[in-house]
Amino acid sequence: MISAEQLHDWRSRALLLEEEVGKAIVGQQATVRLINVALFARGHVLLEGDVGVGKTTILRAFARAVGGEFERVEGTVDLMPGDLVYHTYVDAEGKPRIEPGPLLRNGERLTTFFFNEINRARPQVQSLLLRAMAERTVCAFNREYRFPSMSVFADRNRVEKEETFELASAARDRFMLELRMPTPSDVAVRRALVFNPDYHDVDELLERVSPEVLPWRELNDVGAAIQRSVTASEALERYVLDLWDATQTPEKFGVRVEGVDMSKLILAGASPRGIMSLTRAARVVAWFAGRDYLTPDDIRAVAPAVLGHRVFFTPVYELRRAQIADALIAQILDKVATPR
Repeated sequence: MISAEQLHDWRSRALLLEEEVGKAIVGQQATVRLINVALFARGHVLLEGDVGVGKTTILRAFARAVGGEFERVEGTVDLMPGDLVYHTYVDAEGKPRIEPGPLLRNGERLTTFFFNEINRARPQVQSLLLRAMAERTVCAFNREYRFPSMSVFADRNRVEKEETFELASAARDRFMLELRMPTPSDVAVRRALVFNPDYHDVDELLERVSPEVLPWRELNDVGAAIQRSVTASEALERYVLDLWDATQTPEKFGVRVEGVDMSKLILAGASPRGIMSLTRAARVVAWFAGRDYLTPDDIRAVAPAVLGHRVFFTPVYELRRAQIADALIAQILDKVATPR
């Protein structure tokens, strides 16, 4: 059992982790904080962003600061499920060999698994990854491989549509957070990225990040302790349940989105797993703030990243998801009565 004093020490480590990652990243403080929230809430993250905004760099920085082993897989149309589990080759003596693949080769030391351009991989590959995310185990070579400390990060190719296999909505529900990593708009940040040579060599940049700043093998225990230590009042519980209800029947709360027939918008609201993810992430936000109780602001801080991809639209509106989802969640947060 982790004591309150130990949790306080872990909070210092968690904030130090952000500080270390910040040595390699500029202009992405909100993304860094939310990835850190997912790490301590023990959830997985789906990243979106334009090409070259630093998605891989931010994950490599986190992987270095967290410690353990980092694996990266490139999504391609010819990638097969077995490629995650094993790879074959011919050795120097001309004999065929089979070795564990990226999911298995590091065993329980695997902490960060990055699947680049997940929507370019076939559904069979996506399914294997989703199962590994849910169970943090894979059966292969007549045994079970466990990676209890693994956090999965994936991103989607938003530019190319040919030879892509979009993640099903139900599959996206496996990700605790879906983050949009923006291109920096601040002029000073843009100038630094373009003209400061320090940001042009990623490997040298990552050397600034102190390695293994926390005991990563204890993350699951710490995550569980955070969930037990942060409480919610009855009013806060009603607020969360109202938010859940609003994702299913938004018109009941007076939610309106311009140009949308609200009676025909929702196919399915947030799942129970989605609302559990909302409260798990919010408890970590409260813990970061040094509190042992939830506030509406903690819920609101993570609601767009947790709920936006978990509200399923009817086909006529699904093609406009990117525009509608953000507006819908913003309206829900605005219309649902907030406890005082």
